[in-house]
Amino acid sequence: MSNQTNIVLWSREGCSACQALKAELKEGNIIYKNLDVGEHPYLRDVLEIKYGIRHVPVVEIGKDQHYEAILDGDLNKILERKAIS
Repeated sequence: MSNQTNIVLWSREGCSACQALKAELKEGNIIYKNLDVGEHPYLRDVLEIKYGIRHVPVVEIGKDQHYEAILDGDLNKILERKAIS
């Protein structure tokens, strides 16, 4: 088991909110894994099953198998949750 907090960004190419969030994460030197729902449309089904939504961006933060989602892309919430995790 890892003690490291992981960040996963669900996004798609051409999404202005996704691009803005990526820029903010990069500016804050925040490492994240990107899941592109445009390249892998079945991922929208995963989002719908997990959170009842199909839109992006969605940010998941967690460790091991325990993640929580930030559905509004608020960087302050991301930083707060990362600090708590």
